Amino acid sequence: MTQPETPADPPTGRRGVVTELPDGRLRLEFRRSWPEGPDDVWAALTEPDRLARWFGRYEGERAPGGRGTLTMTHEAEPVGEPVTVVECDPPRRLVVEWVDQADWRVELALAVESGRTTLHFVQVFAAGTDVVDFALGWHWYLDKLDAEAGGRPAPGDWDSFLAATGPDYGRTPEA
Repeated sequence: MTQPETPADPPTGRRGVVTELPDGRLRLEFRRSWPEGPDDVWAALTEPDRLARWFGRYEGERAPGGRGTLTMTHEAEPVGEPVTVVECDPPRRLVVEWVDQADWRVELALAVESGRTTLHFVQVFAAGTDVVDFALGWHWYLDKLDAEAGGRPAPGDWDSFLAATGPDYGRTPEA
């Protein structure tokens, strides 16, 4: 993938950037932006019908401390997984943790920068984790969010996406 950058360096382009933290954990970051205001992007992240179009279904409490089930419906075999809403500050910040997967925490922060709404996505992994496949998966999902929030073309099916984007991450489709 990319050479590690210092944690203060922001990700560039559409590709995820991995940095090694001082304790050896790996931080995956993406940035995406849209001309739409933060309320519209927040709605794409949280409203049930819009969330389902790019990511999946969430059934449960929608407030800090709330628990529910998240089903990533665009996976080959969708499975509902218990999650906890750690933080929810509309339309600025959403943090979700997967209950049954140790250290699975996704942080989404929205801010207006230069007149555009910017999403800063962060997930931290244990030291030694091969982050590439996770980065590819989140890249695909964030491209789907781009289609929902900004009207950009959707990335298509996983195999087509992997063929087009995988080489940027050092992965090629299996024959």
